[in-house]
Amino acid sequence: MTLGPALLLLRAFDARVPALFRPTLVIGKVPLFYFILHFFLIHALTVVVSLARFGDAHGMFQSPSLDRYPISPPPGWPVSLPVVYAIWIGVALTMYPLCRWFAGVRARRTEWWLSYL
Repeated sequence: MTLGPALLLLRAFDARVPALFRPTLVIGKVPLFYFILHFFLIHALTVVVSLARFGDAHGMFQSPSLDRYPISPPPGWPVSLPVVYAIWIGVALTMYPLCRWFAGVRARRTEWWLSYL
């Protein structure tokens, strides 16, 4: 059921992208850049939050066992789903200017390796 309406929407938006969705085109032009950079940003956020909430970020850098890899969150770490969505929106909004800048760099320069990022 979801595939049919999605394909119809893709066809409807194929000719002209609505103004509401144009910022997503910027991120779509540099997907690997966004993908790699967001890992570093999210990890930095978790370290800052861990330091602020618990006074220690030790678990963010090592795990006592493989079943808790790559991090060992302290007790009380989980947050609610609305908070996760707020963080996701915040990360995407923070990354937008960086992606826009890098898309401009890719458009101006012709080095072969830039096409992979």
